Amino acid sequence: MDTGRAAHSADRAIPAPAPAPGDDRASRTDPVPFTPDTLLWDMVGDVRVLLYLPAALVLQVAHPAVGAGVDEHSVFRTDPWGRARRSLDSLQLWVYGGDRAVEEGRRLRRLHRDIKGTDTRGRAYHALNPAPYAWVHATGFPVFLRAAEYLFRPFDEAGERELHAEARRLGRILGIRERDMPGSVEEFWTYFDRVVHDELERTVVVDELLDPRRSVPPPDEATAALRLLWPVLRPASLRLQVFVTRGLLPPVARERLDVPWTPRDERRLRLLGRVVRTVVPRLPERLRYLPAARAARRSARAARRSARAARRSARA
Repeated sequence: MDTGRAAHSADRAIPAPAPAPGDDRASRTDPVPFTPDTLLWDMVGDVRVLLYLPAALVLQVAHPAVGAGVDEHSVFRTDPWGRARRSLDSLQLWVYGGDRAVEEGRRLRRLHRDIKGTDTRGRAYHALNPAPYAWVHATGFPVFLRAAEYLFRPFDEAGERELHAEARRLGRILGIRERDMPGSVEEFWTYFDRVVHDELERTVVVDELLDPRRSVPPPDEATAALRLLWPVLRPASLRLQVFVTRGLLPPVARERLDVPWTPRDERRLRLLGRVVRTVVPRLPERLRYLPAARAARRSARAARRSARAARRSARA
């Protein structure tokens, strides 16, 4: 069954970074901050995250417990830009925050302690129940793969396994138990297919996120000109966002959620992906990366320069 995994291509695939000698991070269970040698370091701070993150959000809120929690407790309707900015800032901290990443994971758990209610199936839910909390985290892996296939370059098998290992590292930062995260890529797809077929449904929030006609105010910091043009820009930008979101959903999830997708849509998305893959890598760093990623990349370069200078000094 097609779960939406990226197709592998030997001539275009992204290889997994080689582990450093004596590197035992994969066997550790304590949260380990992300560093420049990781795959997520390159992907999460790239502006293309703005294109693929909504697909993960749709998968998340298609779980009845998560959808009910967002429907009843989130401010995404009344403060969409603020809510999106806070979510993106949190995601950036997980990858680029160093030691602050673990504290951000703890903060999120504290934030969700009082989120509870009854889902669409009449079942009591709590935001920190292991199953839905783990599902929110799990949606990242398939969407990263889909984003790589269309917007970056697809992973080879080794890269896919490395990405899964990094996703588990991210889960530890978020306080997810080891037993709630599939231990291998094969186990992940078995788990993913089961949740998609047994749990997911087209919730009210899914309908809203996939509606290109929904009402969205201009960004909070919009200039007067942007506010004036917003009635013209909003429909086009929402149609593009919803189109990309639908396309980056794993096919098995699209089928489950009754999201239409045609061969013509697929051709259009692949054409858009070729344009994005051509243009974005040529952008200057200030335009290609989000602020947290830019700062982290500058710090990493400075650290490398300092290390080289120290080695030269030691040899002198």
